[in-house]
Amino acid sequence: MKKLFAAVATALLMTINANAQADAEGIRYSLPKTTLKISLLVEKTSFTPGELAGYSMLYMKQDAAKEPSTEYSIVGISLSQDAIPDTARCYKLIIDKKHSIINLTQDENGVLLAINDNGKPVAQPEPFVAKPQPKALNPHDFMSQDILNAGSHAKMAQLIAQEIYDIRDSRNQLTRGEADFMPKDGEQMRIMLANLDTQERALMQVFQGSTVKDTAEVVLTYVPEAETDRDMLFRFSKHFGVVDADDFSGRPFYISIEDLHTITPLPAAADDGKKSKEDIGLNVTLPGKIRVKIVDGNNTVLTSEMYAAQFGRVEAISGTLFGKKVTTHISLHPLTGNIERLDVEPLE
Repeated sequence: MKKLFAAVATALLMTINANAQADAEGIRYSLPKTTLKISLLVEKTSFTPGELAGYSMLYMKQDAAKEPSTEYSIVGISLSQDAIPDTARCYKLIIDKKHSIINLTQDENGVLLAINDNGKPVAQPEPFVAKPQPKALNPHDFMSQDILNAGSHAKMAQLIAQEIYDIRDSRNQLTRGEADFMPKDGEQMRIMLANLDTQERALMQVFQGSTVKDTAEVVLTYVPEAETDRDMLFRFSKHFGVVDADDFSGRPFYISIEDLHTITPLPAAADDGKKSKEDIGLNVTLPGKIRVKIVDGNNTVLTSEMYAAQFGRVEAISGTLFGKKVTTHISLHPLTGNIERLDVEPLE
């Protein structure tokens, strides 16, 4: 069995992983650096004035805006994590006949995911999908022939206003039970009232205009390197939406990172120039915990605690776990590089 295992290991030395950077001595890999993904749901509100807005006060006794406008607002904010290779934590794993390492899994960027196991990549959050917009009402579809043939805007406005008041009278008669043709049941009543409401809303657009709202997702990436207090994350303008941090048309949003110091750094060991025989270059991360806070001016909009690889320390894994008598299966967390699963298997 040992001879067979050694033969398999030798055969797999050159085909360990398609993403692995192999050389004569081993496989190069990186540990992850945790990044933050800030997802903003931005609602765009577009207003189009009515074609007869100037007659709204005269006939409907309501003031109406006469200029188009567009405004943006943040209706949701959430936080997730991702990972990139940590260039300060790049290592080379020794692959030889002395150690029972036959499988190494890395992601597409060379971040170590597993040894002798099937690693899992970073799970990406579901992308935002906006709800389908209802079909916009066209006021002209609800206008009578007399309205459409009106010789002037003033006459058209007068006829439309009269039509709206007639619709309101019909609705009042239905709800009071005084209509000439009353519905047979509650469902028919609901349908008739809904039709009257639709007609009124469509015709009122001629005076009051129409508003359309669309929601889109904007995802920002932030890489926490150290503790920080009120680092500029982005700016937001009600006229332009998300703008650059140096664009003063928007109000500032800040991010603060607090190290909760859950991992104690090890004292620096004296370097005698000698390398342990069982140091095969395999390292994992003990991630530290951080607190993330995002504020809008002085108002906190999000607070979250999470683990981040770069706020922890690196631990070496001894080559004795991959000897001639035992082998080990290790799976790492793709975001933080810490051990999620470790199984030791005896070799017969």
